Amino acid sequence: MAENRRAFLSFLERRVGHRETAEDLLQESFARSLDKVPLEAGESVTAWFYRVLRNGLIDHYRRKGVSERALASLEKELADVPAEMSPDERDEVCRCVTRLSETLKPEYALALRRVEVEGVLVRDYAMEVGISPNNAAVRVFRARETLRKRVVRWCGACAERGCVDCSCGEPGSTGCAHEA
Repeated sequence: MAENRRAFLSFLERRVGHRETAEDLLQESFARSLDKVPLEAGESVTAWFYRVLRNGLIDHYRRKGVSERALASLEKELADVPAEMSPDERDEVCRCVTRLSETLKPEYALALRRVEVEGVLVRDYAMEVGISPNNAAVRVFRARETLRKRVVRWCGACAERGCVDCSCGEPGSTGCAHEA
């Protein structure tokens, strides 16, 4: 099969459009097939490997489709959120959320600040930090989830009410579960 590597690579590259992606798919297919050569009667190893490559292409496009749909869904969700908050709205944001966001991993804090606070598109944020748009979308999602869990754990009942007039962490506060 090694002598057919160039032909296999060309086969993949024509279908995915990028040499690097084709290389990755070829390596993945080689790795998958190392211990499996279930040839049918009269089938050559080369023909069998082209079948492995076709299956690898199908898996690649399925994964890519799922990622693109997730990214499109996230972008649609983010598009519904106004990019700019009025000064009054900004003042109403729970102070504890700001404080808790500073406890996130630096890459999560940056993702939330750029996408959620500053209104940068996920794709633009991805380019800024040198990751794929899909990885950026996942990072924003994980950052949101981590922050949400911390707010609920820290603020308790206050978070359930939407942090209206939040006084979490203020001396004498009785509005939060952690103060009770």
